[in-house]
Amino acid sequence: MNWLNSEAFTLFDQHIKWSDMIGNVIGLLALALGWRRSIWTWPAQFVSGLILFAAFATAHLSGSAGKQIVVMVVAAWGFWQWNRGRQQAQDGSIAVRFATWRERGALLAAAAVGTLAVGGLFTAYPTLSWDPWPDAYIFVGTVVAMYAQARGMVEFWFAWLLVDLVGVPLNFANGFAFSGFVYVIYGALVLWGLRDWWLRSRNATRPIPEGAPA
Repeated sequence: MNWLNSEAFTLFDQHIKWSDMIGNVIGLLALALGWRRSIWTWPAQFVSGLILFAAFATAHLSGSAGKQIVVMVVAAWGFWQWNRGRQQAQDGSIAVRFATWRERGALLAAAAVGTLAVGGLFTAYPTLSWDPWPDAYIFVGTVVAMYAQARGMVEFWFAWLLVDLVGVPLNFANGFAFSGFVYVIYGALVLWGLRDWWLRSRNATRPIPEGAPA
């Protein structure tokens, strides 16, 4: 599978790899499906992680490959969460809501502790990452965002925005130009998805007028 790490084309003097392009295009599709509250967002995220895992493993980038394993595990868990049918809205779609203040605090604490732990690991073993702390921040932020998405929390979009702020310059700096371009598109989709989930969460909390069909 060495072809995954071969060059697909050159764009603006940036060398685009097949693995970088295919994995991130599918990841972009997964985010769009998440905006639509489609359960297929999780298989798409799993396939994206699988492609990137194969590419990184072939290139002997064990740290990057290991991160994709975690992403695939969270994607499988998210599919199970949405497939249970306990978070269905009246129209049959996935019900969304804002997290409680306690849940927000737990998400922030998990992100902070996780970033410190993963960043410390990457620092101790430099072969696992080229940029230990930004890489740890993006990795942990991605897992936190996927967890919040699996729980139907609107805050998962905010988590993606925070990941984007670091992901765009980091990917360009590390030679993954296509990832950088995709992260810019991620930002636009995140804002669009945030608005949609925000409005739906507000509609879900409004009382149904008496006499109206449930």
